[in-house]
Amino acid sequence: MTKATRGRYTLEFKQEAVRLVESGQSQAAAARSLGVVEQTLGNWVKAHRAGALKGASGKPPVTAEQMENSRLRAELARVTMERDILGKATAYFAKCQK
Repeated sequence: MTKATRGRYTLEFKQEAVRLVESGQSQAAAARSLGVVEQTLGNWVKAHRAGALKGASGKPPVTAEQMENSRLRAELARVTMERDILGKATAYFAKCQK
């Protein structure tokens, strides 16, 4: 028996599937035509009605503060590495001068 892989669907695909159901097509027929399991489509419809339908990533959008935090962390890592390199170079050249 082979193990089925989990499908990952975009938000647009899910919204279109829900639109088919809400326009009057039966849930079973819409699921067959789209190639998804009927239960999955039912979950999407339920999530859409609750206002919680998400795409494949399921991650909330990144805020400006989170972007700034990421940028500052990257800059801090770069500056720390530069400092360490300069410290090692200073120690190396101090040894050579003696």
